[in-house]
Amino acid sequence: MRILGPDTLVFGVEDVESCATFLADYGLTPKGDGAFEALDGTGVIIRHKDDPSLPNWTLPTANQLRKTIYGVEDRAALDEIAHELGKDREVKFLVDGSIEATDDAGFVLGFQVSVRQAPTLAAEQVNAPGDARRGLNVAGSPANCDEPPPLPRTLSHVVYFVPDTDKAEAFYVNRLGFRVNDRFTGMGPFLRPQGTLDHHTLFLIKTPPVMQGCDHFTFHMGGPSDVLRAGYAFAAKGYESFWGPGRHRFGSNWFWYFNSPMGCHIEYDADMDQLDDAWVPRVAPAIAENSQEFLFQWRETWAPGGPPPKQS
Repeated sequence: MRILGPDTLVFGVEDVESCATFLADYGLTPKGDGAFEALDGTGVIIRHKDDPSLPNWTLPTANQLRKTIYGVEDRAALDEIAHELGKDREVKFLVDGSIEATDDAGFVLGFQVSVRQAPTLAAEQVNAPGDARRGLNVAGSPANCDEPPPLPRTLSHVVYFVPDTDKAEAFYVNRLGFRVNDRFTGMGPFLRPQGTLDHHTLFLIKTPPVMQGCDHFTFHMGGPSDVLRAGYAFAAKGYESFWGPGRHRFGSNWFWYFNSPMGCHIEYDADMDQLDDAWVPRVAPAIAENSQEFLFQWRETWAPGGPPPKQS
């Protein structure tokens, strides 16, 4: 099943206005009717939590990711998914041509022919002794300190809190063709669908039932400097850094997480490992040393010779 990855995340929220401001400040482009998009057309939709157009919320937490809409390669892939899931659960055929069903953990899923259009921007380049990738007379840092921060390029992955990771994993692997690329023992697997080489588009974390919901979601940036520049600008607007900046060990992606008004965290990430079916999944305990290769701590900037930064 050629599932490419998540196209759109649909949230029910208490305060639509604050969430809209937050997503625009994060770098997504408002498209009207609660939709916010990255450069490739993937994105987030926000609705008031009582909006009747949203799927019903039956899970116990206030964290209301109401629907994860996956993009697929073509109509044949959509028909294949509908046939498979229709064997044991209701599959709704919506007027926009997409389909909808519920996974074994209770999350509502949508599937559509993908909206994503790959951005034409070049990837971030580096110069190293013996291998100058960026090239001669090309500056790696913007000369103008007023240049706007880089924009998110594509929806990367979503992370679910679930009480039974074995059951949830079996659904995605056996019914939708996802592959386990790595695993944290006692926590859960990193999963990717067949239509992408990204290390993961879904990560499952074992939690008590009262915590079930979305832990975080993230968009890919153009490289590690993009993560740092975008995160730095976001923090400067007053948004609270939760974790990072740093670099993960499994997936290798650079990260910077922030608290959000949507009841979960949001992340900037970049430079994720690309893997095919020859990759041998790793298994490691879920400890800090395995979660992050290194971790910085953000604080306010200061210039040499000026007053030292404030200590929190």
